[in-house]
Amino acid sequence: MTTSRVPSLAVMVSFVVLLVLGTGVSPHGPSAAQAPDRPPAAAPQGLPNETPASLELPTGDFDHFRREVMIPMRDGVRLHTVVLVPKGAKRAPILLTRTPYSADVLTGHAASAHLGPVLQGYDNPADVIVEEGYIRVVQDVRGKYGSEGDYVMNRPLRGPLNPTGVDHATDTWDTIDWLVKNVPESNGRVGILGISYDGFLTLMALFDPHPALKAAVPMNPMVDGWVGADWFHNGAFRQQMMPYFFNQEATRDSTAQWWMTHYDDYDMFLEAGSAGELGRRRRLEQVGFWRKVTEHPSYDAFWQQQAVDKLLAARPLSVPVMLVHGLWDQEDIYGALAVYRALEPKDSRNDRVYLAIGPWYHGQQIEEASRLGALHFNSDTARQFRHQVLKPFLARFLKDGAPAMEVPPVTAFETGANRWLSLSAWPAGCASGCAIEPRRLYLGKGLTAGFEEPKAEGAPFEEYVSDPAKPVPYRQRPIPPVGYGAASTWSSWLVDDQREASGRPDVLAFVSPVLDAPVKIAGSPVANLVASTSGTDSDWVVKLIDVYPNEVAGQPELGGYQLMVAGDIFRGRYRESLETPRAVPSDTPLPYRFALPAANHVFRRGHRIMVQVQSSWFPLYDRNPQTFVPNIFFARPEDYRKAVQRVYHAPGQASFVELPIVVQR
Repeated sequence: MTTSRVPSLAVMVSFVVLLVLGTGVSPHGPSAAQAPDRPPAAAPQGLPNETPASLELPTGDFDHFRREVMIPMRDGVRLHTVVLVPKGAKRAPILLTRTPYSADVLTGHAASAHLGPVLQGYDNPADVIVEEGYIRVVQDVRGKYGSEGDYVMNRPLRGPLNPTGVDHATDTWDTIDWLVKNVPESNGRVGILGISYDGFLTLMALFDPHPALKAAVPMNPMVDGWVGADWFHNGAFRQQMMPYFFNQEATRDSTAQWWMTHYDDYDMFLEAGSAGELGRRRRLEQVGFWRKVTEHPSYDAFWQQQAVDKLLAARPLSVPVMLVHGLWDQEDIYGALAVYRALEPKDSRNDRVYLAIGPWYHGQQIEEASRLGALHFNSDTARQFRHQVLKPFLARFLKDGAPAMEVPPVTAFETGANRWLSLSAWPAGCASGCAIEPRRLYLGKGLTAGFEEPKAEGAPFEEYVSDPAKPVPYRQRPIPPVGYGAASTWSSWLVDDQREASGRPDVLAFVSPVLDAPVKIAGSPVANLVASTSGTDSDWVVKLIDVYPNEVAGQPELGGYQLMVAGDIFRGRYRESLETPRAVPSDTPLPYRFALPAANHVFRRGHRIMVQVQSSWFPLYDRNPQTFVPNIFFARPEDYRKAVQRVYHAPGQASFVELPIVVQR
């Protein structure tokens, strides 16, 4: 806040002196050319400050009141909090989000007198909030933007990694306690929701929750940074997130931003060599989380003790939860379902843990979602979710005298068939009368794929050369940085046409015959490779793909389209132990088994099923040097070497993808 103040005497005297000297007038008296009887000039007056000491706005046009408060935490740190109260609100529930992305930004998407435009954007289901009359509260976490204290990326719970007396759980408790005592328009019931990092913060509220917390909606939450979230996938580092480290931690208000040097991220990362070398060039060691990441490349206690799903599994369940998952979430495709698996066994009556699965990219459930990339879903799936699932869930647990809720325990969109399913659990396949049976899709001779076991004929493997100097791009080049600008296509890359990869000599593409009947899957496919490398380390990327017919009526651009239904990467050094990396024996067929992200998909009649195998997914993931080194972050240029990669398909050495196939009982 600025205040009006009178200029000091010294400033006024200085101004007079400068004025006198500038006109040639002696400061000691009149000059000879000046008439001695002229009256002295009046001293100039300073201009008044035109900014009001305090601003008062008319409220007649506004449909809400905005309050900004600093809520004290138990250690004395105060957190900046924005409270938006609909006009006329009485006994209204509070809907809270805690964020490192600026409470002012999340509550100021438009300069409008109306709450809808103000909230229309990340991280708000604006239509539900406005239509249902919720009090909207958004808070900066400690150390970011308007809040006091120190910022720590994904601040761990109090314990071995956090010796202080505060964490996000205590901050949430203290915040809710203040809100229910100081927001008179509230009915004393609080719900919390958030996407991504804010989804992680939503999960933190479930540890020793405040009694007023009645519902939680973690959407696409960060859960386990090493297994399958933003930082690593099965040990492979997601190096395109390095700008996030810098932007998030370099300054409190994120004004310092990672800078561009190349139009194509592929060129930038390849030119730098290792991720560690790029970090050194950018002085990234100045931010604390980067140092932690490079010091903990394996799944050691640092990561295990922060795995939110495992921590929640050891705690009682007292707050109703709705977990929201996107089938093509390009950032946090692991977390929601991992937490569901941890919490669902605690829900003995099947009325406390809910799951919504949609055909969405990261956070698309609060946007328009009738399509994703080249895919059309024939309806706005996000709006359907918000109004038919989210709205009644929140009302049931937050509103006074709410009617009975008809939301099923699991609401899942089935891609391929493009329909919603109401299920009692996940995975289930259908409401009743079906089961899920694991079935092996074998990778066969001549780059074939099928459900019959391989026979002993010809060479027992298919092979390719993996060259770190020419890594396989994860999407068509040029590859822009990670981002959500108007021109960015980062959100949709998981549904990009995979023909870009299948035509390369360093990618194996195993294809089934044309399907004469639909194949329906529900759950996580599991890659089972028997593979060898001529090096001493290797990455393995496995992608399950729906190959469209050569022509598609009504949408010709889908002719021959290769749609990735599920795909992931595994770093070979962790084949025996996720905690302790070991060199891979050269030229030795070894088993590699890892789960792919969950799918709820129908491969339609006339389509084919493809499995692609490759050894790089660049530059989203850092390159494996294919020579064992203690820490890949600091691999030297000479460590990166070509390797001959073999995928076996002989009896006793069969490679396959285990599909969770839905069958009728």
